[in-house]
Amino acid sequence: MSTLWFKPLEESDIPLLMDIYNHFVVHTTVSFHTEPVDISEFTASVIHQNPRYQTDVIWLGGILQGYVQIMPHKKKQAYDTTAEITIYLHPDCVGRGVGSAAIQHIEAVAKERGFHSLISTICSDNAPSIRSFMKNGYAQCAHFREVGFKWGKFLDIVTYQKIIS
Repeated sequence: MSTLWFKPLEESDIPLLMDIYNHFVVHTTVSFHTEPVDISEFTASVIHQNPRYQTDVIWLGGILQGYVQIMPHKKKQAYDTTAEITIYLHPDCVGRGVGSAAIQHIEAVAKERGFHSLISTICSDNAPSIRSFMKNGYAQCAHFREVGFKWGKFLDIVTYQKIIS
């Protein structure tokens, strides 16, 4: 694999990352958005006011490949030891080990910030993401049936969890 590295999100990265995200909105059931998001909505989803949460840009061979973030799981204080992981990779980058590297990277960030539990909620149609989380020690802890509706079909979500401390 070419050189892979992560760097904190900069505002100049947002349009390219939004394009990657909107690809999944338009072409897959990975995202439950049914229409492309605009720049203000996307920006709000990747910039976090609380410094415990972070979005990092993924670079492979000098080319922006996507992003990984830890973000709040819920807004109530008792959830402060749990974070949610989200990863979106450029479609050409999927299946090259970048997702696993992103999970391992963001886990290290989460440990430094004192998180105890990490979760990822995934559309059950997204087999590559499910495999990546399972390969990295996450266990399925929930399966919600028919909670989304996109392109004329009901969609399930599954939640995977890993205790990291």
